[in-house]
Amino acid sequence: MSKSNVSEITSPVTIDIQDNIAIIRINNPPVNAISQVVRLGLVDAINTLNATSGLAAGVIWCEGKTFIAGADIREFGKGPLEPLLPDVVLALEGCSKPLIAALHGTALGGGLEIALGCHYRVATSSAQFGLPEVNLGLIPGAGGTQRLPRLVGIELAVDMITSCRRVMTSEALETGLIDAVISTDLLSGAIDFVKQNVLGKPVPTVLSACKVAMDAVDLDKLEAAVIRRAKGQLSPLKAYESVLNSGSLSFEQGMKRERELFAECLSSTQSAALRHAFFGQRVISKIPGLEKVQARSVDNIGIIGSGTMGSGIAVAFVNAGFNVTVLEMTKDALERGKQKVSGIYEASVKRGKLGQDESHRLLRGITWSTSLDELSTMDCVIEAVFEDMDVKKQLFSSLDKILKKGAIFATNTSYLDIDEIAQSTTRPQDVIGLHFFSPANIMKLLEIVQAEKTTPEVVASAFAIGKRLKKTAVLARVCDGFIGNRIWSRLRQQYEYMIEDAVYPQDIDRAMKSYGFPMGPFAVYDLSGLDISKAWRDARKESYLSGMRYVGLPDMLCEMGRLGQKTGKGFYDYSSGNRKGDIDPQITALVDQQRSALGITPVSIDDTDIQLRALAVMANEGARILEEEIAIRSVDIDMVMINGYGYPAWRGGPMFEADQFGLETILKEVNKMYNICGKGWEPSSLLVKLVDTGGKFSDFSNSRINKN
Repeated sequence: MSKSNVSEITSPVTIDIQDNIAIIRINNPPVNAISQVVRLGLVDAINTLNATSGLAAGVIWCEGKTFIAGADIREFGKGPLEPLLPDVVLALEGCSKPLIAALHGTALGGGLEIALGCHYRVATSSAQFGLPEVNLGLIPGAGGTQRLPRLVGIELAVDMITSCRRVMTSEALETGLIDAVISTDLLSGAIDFVKQNVLGKPVPTVLSACKVAMDAVDLDKLEAAVIRRAKGQLSPLKAYESVLNSGSLSFEQGMKRERELFAECLSSTQSAALRHAFFGQRVISKIPGLEKVQARSVDNIGIIGSGTMGSGIAVAFVNAGFNVTVLEMTKDALERGKQKVSGIYEASVKRGKLGQDESHRLLRGITWSTSLDELSTMDCVIEAVFEDMDVKKQLFSSLDKILKKGAIFATNTSYLDIDEIAQSTTRPQDVIGLHFFSPANIMKLLEIVQAEKTTPEVVASAFAIGKRLKKTAVLARVCDGFIGNRIWSRLRQQYEYMIEDAVYPQDIDRAMKSYGFPMGPFAVYDLSGLDISKAWRDARKESYLSGMRYVGLPDMLCEMGRLGQKTGKGFYDYSSGNRKGDIDPQITALVDQQRSALGITPVSIDDTDIQLRALAVMANEGARILEEEIAIRSVDIDMVMINGYGYPAWRGGPMFEADQFGLETILKEVNKMYNICGKGWEPSSLLVKLVDTGGKFSDFSNSRINKN
């Protein structure tokens, strides 16, 4: 096999020749993003391929662990930098010699659009393919909505683009997205594919010249699925429109409309919000003062408690490759824990997410015990026992006598004072909060709660754990409810006020689902169990009795045995088998009776009023959290609410949305709420200050770690 250098391009793109085949190499680590220099290099490479008579074909191949994984995020927010990607893809498609994309790792977004511009596509068995632009409030803008349906059909193209799901190699081969699977070395295999299947044949018809079959497509059903999936987000609908254009417009007209729709999405507030959320995931991991702090080595994890939360935490750690020991106080409780964990894995196998052999392997990765001494060698121990301060303090005191030096003491408490828990040990510097969200093996959010004496080293270790678990980790300080539960509890109070004053549970649920939440709040309370929130309220009765308004309706439901789905009735009636719950006339009557007993004449508020008040509550409480230095930045609050509480990502989070909405309008709503609700609902001083100075929440930040 001869090999010589045709040209050396001063860019991440170079060309080698192997047996008259041009190997167009891209080396732009870490993910071979399509930066401007890559685009320039590809155009130059195609020009070279076209102009060199001795070359028979070209193979685009990427160094490193992946094919082109998407756009270069460093170019986000900048003006168009030529050559534009649509023009690059057209140049690839118009190459006078057959062009093959050799795919491995991930071919995403513009990376897949580049592959679609090639005449053939081959891939390794582990490659993944997708067009995830909708996640940023955009649509594919370099021909993805026009070429993909011409290759795989309307229905699969709509599904891939509007759901942002990744297609695995087996499905890609079956549906025609790729032409062959390479089981040997990818580059060698791609060259062999060219020799066996390409050389001596004419350049195949380009995708832009293909027709799209529409006759067998049930468009009503397809559109309904997109609308249902979008949940108020606009870009999936724009993407759907653009894909359908591939069947009704010429390629040139479809491309023109794709660019128009892309521009509409790019300038939308929803795309700005989703890009805020996208970059927010990176910002929250950057903690002032931690830049040079070395995390401790953590491989052995002890988990105390194997209920719903503990079992989920155990699965999350085992799945991430940690050595896990689960402790319970009794053999019966331990057996129940084993069954819970087994049930999680059985469900994964049934859904096809996990193979039976793999589930058995993971289960064998857990050690079960009823002896605290088993935890003596753990690098980190996480307690997930009942939310009782005395129980947790006694447990930490016992652990203090057992755990090795340097071990991390972690509590999964949702709202208890971690500083008080830490005082039960002789090493409070090693105590931290790791607040998981249920189900812990699925939910992405992890609140890392730094207590007063927690060292930066322990905080860095907690973030390293979160990264290994693939969680969205957010730093918080100690307060009642930390970031998420503190905001949610205040919001819940306002929802309850609105029920006494104006509306019914189904009205609030309808308004907030329309806002973009996956479930209404009262449906959520029924799902989690009304007794859970009652325990929280009982612990805080004194704060209400000191002057803050208290709504007794949820307590009345608990006294009636209406605890939610688990008892068949809560705010809704589930006795018919409807898991979403039926509106119950008994609740309507109970609300009316309560208003009458309190002398309340209901006022009229619509869905927009409900939504604005909810935003005002979250923004005002978020402002308090910032001014009290519980959170570092407003984006941290946004990430908590998006990843843990179902806040629609396409709205960017409550702090981002409040900035976009206008803080002056938010302050007016907060003052209005204060006039109605009284003590405890005053506007935060930070909100007032920002309105007075014309500032935004995004302008404000705290320095956290250095305060210790």
